[in-house]
Amino acid sequence: KSAPPEWQARFVQDETQKICTEHRNHPPNAVINQIVEREKAKIMYPHDGQFLGDWKKGERSAQSGYGWRFTDTDTSRPNGGNCYACHQIEKKELSFGTIGPSLAEYGKVRKFAPAEAKALYERIYNSNAVTACSNMPRFGVAKFLTPEQIKDIVAYLMSPDSPVNK
Repeated sequence: KSAPPEWQARFVQDETQKICTEHRNHPPNAVINQIVEREKAKIMYPHDGQFLGDWKKGERSAQSGYGWRFTDTDTSRPNGGNCYACHQIEKKELSFGTIGPSLAEYGKVRKFAPAEAKALYERIYNSNAVTACSNMPRFGVAKFLTPEQIKDIVAYLMSPDSPVNK
């Protein structure tokens, strides 16, 4: 109740969140299929059809946790993905969360395939379009990250030149 009015909408669940809550994140298969189908329709693909942006910008976005807190009020500063809160991304990283899988060598393991870059973009944009009731935030659907930022993070994870794949 003490949240600023512009944040109040964040506490209202959408249809998918309500269903996932109702089923404690384990809905029956028929419901999973409905969620995935509905959420796939929400993905907005890049206008240029490219899924790889600038991996250096993606690294900055992945490392930044700015934008998640009520005190983050500087609207000129871009939001960050805070990816390290849940994932190990580079092998050299000493501090990272473990709720999500390690992403070290992500692109290398996937042979830098364009189809894998598209699938990664979809997962970051709307994780529930890939895995119903995923714990991963729906960065694009929530308009928390822009499609350009998502492309940059995809490049960070998929580019052969990125430290992720060294």
